[in-house]
Amino acid sequence: MKTIYIKNLETIGDAAKEFVAEMDDRTVFAFRGVMGAGKTTFIKAICEKLGVEDVINSPTFAIINEYRSATTAELIYHFDFYRINKISEAEDIGTEDYFYSGALCFIEWPEKIEDILPGDVVNVTITEEADGVRRVDVD
Repeated sequence: MKTIYIKNLETIGDAAKEFVAEMDDRTVFAFRGVMGAGKTTFIKAICEKLGVEDVINSPTFAIINEYRSATTAELIYHFDFYRINKISEAEDIGTEDYFYSGALCFIEWPEKIEDILPGDVVNVTITEEADGVRRVDVD
């Protein structure tokens, strides 16, 4: 397990750079944490480090946003399953096709679709410490 600390918003870019350096060939990342832990903010910083120049925001209502790296042309999918009530809703939009496409997939609220996550999903847990520092555990 790798642990990355985000001391404040000024250091989030450094944390994202460290995260990207550890990604290797893995493509599906499940971001876990309570509401307000910083999942969307950290995913935004990661996408920026990967060369995404588009506006990056939470796909809370769209369920999925698609980005493309301006530097590598790599596709990146950002999911937010907060509003999903049944796994069939996720299946109906073809999420498994995205997960096995080889493109990067960043997933918020993966607890809602646990049964269809790939076996090699990388779990990323963000917790807020008492002093406001965010602890990012990657396994």
